[in-house]
Amino acid sequence: MATVKIKQIKSNIGCPKVQKRTLEALGLKKNGDIIEIDASPQIIGMINKIKHLIKIEYLDNLISVCP
Repeated sequence: MATVKIKQIKSNIGCPKVQKRTLEALGLKKNGDIIEIDASPQIIGMINKIKHLIKIEYLDNLISVCP
């Protein structure tokens, strides 16, 4: 599986609860937090829900799901 590096670049203040919970589920708690995680279909779906709050970097160039 490909690895994805995710960095939170915007605050979750004022966001719907669903988006806040998605950030928490990914392990992002505050601005500037960075995680590396395997890109499973579930993770890619979570990324698509909050792509306006995060910066995504694909470490393996095997996938390009998020435009």
